[in-house]
Amino acid sequence: MQTGTTLTQFIIEEQRHIAGATGDFTALLNDLVTAIKTISNAVNKGALIGVMGALESQNVQGETQKKLDVITNDIMIRNNEWAGHLAGMASEEMDEVYAIPTRYPLGKYLLVFDPLDGSSNVDINISVGTIFSILRAPVPNRAAAMEDFLQPGVKQVCAGYALYGSSTMLVLTTGHGVNGFTLDRDIGEFILTHPDMTIPVDTKEFAINASNRRFWEAPVQRYVEECLAGKEGPRGKDFNMRWVASMVAEVHRILTRGGVFMYPRDTKDPSKPGKLRLLYEANPMGFVVEQAGGAVSTGYERIMDIQPEGLHQRVPVILGSKNEVETIVSYHKEV
Repeated sequence: MQTGTTLTQFIIEEQRHIAGATGDFTALLNDLVTAIKTISNAVNKGALIGVMGALESQNVQGETQKKLDVITNDIMIRNNEWAGHLAGMASEEMDEVYAIPTRYPLGKYLLVFDPLDGSSNVDINISVGTIFSILRAPVPNRAAAMEDFLQPGVKQVCAGYALYGSSTMLVLTTGHGVNGFTLDRDIGEFILTHPDMTIPVDTKEFAINASNRRFWEAPVQRYVEECLAGKEGPRGKDFNMRWVASMVAEVHRILTRGGVFMYPRDTKDPSKPGKLRLLYEANPMGFVVEQAGGAVSTGYERIMDIQPEGLHQRVPVILGSKNEVETIVSYHKEV
């Protein structure tokens, strides 16, 4: 027997508190949820339907694409292009803005997404996810131009992620806290299982790709060295280090028990100011983390305030438990 609040019920209840709401945003979220359920099914079946492995192609970032990168990108497009809610879409896997086909009506929102974050993990059955962000189109009902997507993170209407792990979860915010929903496959519905998710302000866990240590800037090296020094060091406590190589998995762990995730600026490739994409990863995750009481920074500035300059702009990312992020930022200020 079904128990608990479904995502559909939750969204409609939220809509009732918004004066002048038309239901357009609610319908868009329903289309997005349908895409996520379809992706969950594809990821879940994996090798059974022949979708594992890499392609010979690369995306705009020069990264080798997995078969599921292309498949999930197509699922997101096909489920969200037709209903008349969107003026355009942008994806980590596409060079340019996706124009809504002329046979479909145009709407007042923009959808930005990373269809399969952590896809390098799919062949070894480690958690991956989908990250998404919804913006208002500057000019509703007009085909979106690239410039329309270049909005700072504070302009987001909604953001969140789906996690495809031991269960499929959807975590989202519309600017009024963060809520998590778990997919009940028996009834095909997401059920509210993690209401009002918050990030503890203190933590004893940090996540970073330690293989890049020699390329880190001095403030990050200092912070990690202090954590590794444990009780005998200046922090006076022992830390654990984690690294999944899937931003969705890292952020979800932080949302459930605290921690810090870092993909900082380094000197490994001087042409890239950071590893993660501002529009597809940093801004949506930044919105979620801040709404859960955490903090997000490049080390030098709040990520949500950055004015984007391009669709695939990269930035350093430091996010998680507020007190730890503030400590790392203070070390950057001392340089």
